[in-house]
Amino acid sequence: MVLYNFKKIVVVPPAKDLIDIVLSKTQRKTPTVVHKGYAISRIRQFYTRKIKFAQQTLHDKLSQIIQDFPKLDDVHPFYTDLINVLYDKDHFKLALGQLNKARNLIDNVAKEYVRLMKYGDSLYRCKLLKKAALGRMVTITKRQGANLTYLEQVRQHLARLPSIDPYTRTIIICGFPNVGKSSFMNKITRADVDVQPYAGTTKSLFVGHTDYKYLPWQIIDTPGILDHPLEERNVIEMQSVTALAHLRAAILYFFDISEECGHALEEQMRLFESIKPLFQNKPLVVVCNKSDIVNLNNLSKEKRSVLKELENDENIPVMEMSTANNQGVMEVKEEACERLLSYRVDQKVKTKKIDSLLSRLHVAQPVPRDHKLRPPCIPEAVLQRKQSGERPVRAKKLERQIEEEEGDDYVLDLKKKYDIEGDQKYDVIPEIWEGHNIADYIDPEIFDKLTELEQEEELRVAAGMYDMKLPPMTESLKEIRELAMQIREKKFLLKDEALINKQCTKPVIPRTAPAKSRGRSVSRLKNEMEDLGVDMEDTENAHFTKTKKRGRSESRNTENKRQRVDVSRARSNSRAPRDEMGVANDEMKFRLKNIAHKAISKKVGPKGLKGEADRFIGNKMPKHLFSGKRGVGKTNRR
Repeated sequence: MVLYNFKKIVVVPPAKDLIDIVLSKTQRKTPTVVHKGYAISRIRQFYTRKIKFAQQTLHDKLSQIIQDFPKLDDVHPFYTDLINVLYDKDHFKLALGQLNKARNLIDNVAKEYVRLMKYGDSLYRCKLLKKAALGRMVTITKRQGANLTYLEQVRQHLARLPSIDPYTRTIIICGFPNVGKSSFMNKITRADVDVQPYAGTTKSLFVGHTDYKYLPWQIIDTPGILDHPLEERNVIEMQSVTALAHLRAAILYFFDISEECGHALEEQMRLFESIKPLFQNKPLVVVCNKSDIVNLNNLSKEKRSVLKELENDENIPVMEMSTANNQGVMEVKEEACERLLSYRVDQKVKTKKIDSLLSRLHVAQPVPRDHKLRPPCIPEAVLQRKQSGERPVRAKKLERQIEEEEGDDYVLDLKKKYDIEGDQKYDVIPEIWEGHNIADYIDPEIFDKLTELEQEEELRVAAGMYDMKLPPMTESLKEIRELAMQIREKKFLLKDEALINKQCTKPVIPRTAPAKSRGRSVSRLKNEMEDLGVDMEDTENAHFTKTKKRGRSESRNTENKRQRVDVSRARSNSRAPRDEMGVANDEMKFRLKNIAHKAISKKVGPKGLKGEADRFIGNKMPKHLFSGKRGVGKTNRR
């Protein structure tokens, strides 16, 4: 089981992409239209929702990034040091801390502007507050661009790290570069580590898995280490040192006794002595590789004396091996596994858990008293059955045997094994509703009563009780029916006529048509008024006729007057200008103009318009803020 899965860390987007995602989501997931009839409280709510949504989206994105990355105080010390070697622990903590600070700043900005939005007294001010809030959030996010880029690189590198379980059975292979560590790992595991004839091929930790005694084992191939002080070792070498320092494992230290790796045996021995403190309290096996070229027996006395201290130490076995012809490969693997198993057992025995476990176990051993044999007592019937080979007959049949015997007639009866006396096991289980037994409210004679009611109903139907008796037809009733038929026919005719008139478009006489075409005249007016009883004798001098047409000169003078007064062409000559209607004097006219100007400015000012007819939108916004809701389409604009 993998203890730490760094591949599940969410992708860290760049600052620009994160801003585009948040603003686009805010535009798509919140309302986008403010109607002119909205009250100011609803306008405040409209823009408050946008600020809160943008803040919550940014908060969630940053929180997910911060939570997915491993906390160095919670992970195993091996991973803590490995992250420190690869990415610098302080830089890593600083980046996450600045993201956390940015998240808190965004929350505070949103809280501040939501509070200010309560005092927005117009659509224009509410809109500016929303714009300022989103702008400050975007600015804070932009400043985290370097941290987001760094964390994305860390995430990609963490995802490429091998999955190492610090608590499982582990074997670590170490030594100088090009001594055959990767070749040995390819032999005993299914890992495909790159092997080349030059040094420095392995630049990171590689993990392989194998089996021994039906147990899974973890094999770690480390990069080669050179013989120089710890302060001068690079990142590649420090990965090996970290694994040796923190993992509880068996160590395989490789020597190249043929010296084809480019380093003398004395140098390899000095490296062994320098990193020997890392092998404390761990099983250690020294492996002399490339024995197909030179083995221990063919070594010179000077070279052999270098390894003499190791050979004299009983706790450190020295084994020969060759990955070229597989000589001694499996022996080395078995020796390392056995040493690690015995070491782990010894460690568990020393703990307090094993003492508590052993105190609960007790094996009873009878003490011999009188030197008499006491064989086990077996009944004679059992012994005879064993000798004859007969199988015991079961007293009860299994349900499966009953099913096989009865075949299709078999019915599973679950109640027959109920632990209830007599036939009560087959009683009907009462149905309870709201604490009451439904059977208590059922009339047992209800079906008999229902049968009696049905018989009575049949007798009534047979007696003709429900037959409809119509009154005899009289003369008055016939007249009423005929009149009703005529009314219905007239209604149908009127409906059809109205439908036809509605479909046919009749010409409309314009209001400018002459009076004769409309059938109007002075004589007709007098006659109609006399018919109504009005005295029309003294109306000879009444102006029933049109006014006299003006001459050419008069019309020119009139036009000049209109131009001077600046009267609208659509207004008739008999009507006063609109701003002078009902005005007594010039002082009143001046006061009314001021009142009208104030009323228009109060109506137009909150929206930032120049006048009542102004439709200009002054503030320029990005496309994702200015446009409406986006449908299913392309996002190439991002």
